[in-house]
Amino acid sequence: MINHMRALELKIPPPVVALLAAGAMWGISRLAPLVDLPASVRIGATIAFALAGVGFSLAGVISFRLAKTTVNPMKPEKTSALVRSGIYRLTRNPMYVGLVLVLVAWAAFLSSAWALLGPLAFALYMHRFQIVPEERALASMFGADYSAYRSAVRRWL
Repeated sequence: MINHMRALELKIPPPVVALLAAGAMWGISRLAPLVDLPASVRIGATIAFALAGVGFSLAGVISFRLAKTTVNPMKPEKTSALVRSGIYRLTRNPMYVGLVLVLVAWAAFLSSAWALLGPLAFALYMHRFQIVPEERALASMFGADYSAYRSAVRRWL
């Protein structure tokens, strides 16, 4: 069973996983009762979460570009630098935090409490099939430096 689970690691790009979650959230929102919120609250929450999500993701990409390392999540072994500056002082996975926040924004836009299962499912999938293999690769490449970073900075927030 473990070998089968490892076979799924690093196979689906995180934005594709987020799009699949968003599609499932839309489907759930059509079947479940909607939360009755004033439009101003719903739109305000949507905009706030979406901007925060895009901000986290962009900050992660910019930090990687400045360090001249890969942003390709499918090839963690191509990493050329351990980035610990900028947004990476707050979270080890700002791009994934950003995608979670965008999915929360989508749930708010859909006015569906049940749609909040989407960001949760996304985070659980990312943890097991993306983050764990990335961390294995980074530990192998950067050893004690990565271990110190892991103990100093949270995985999510």
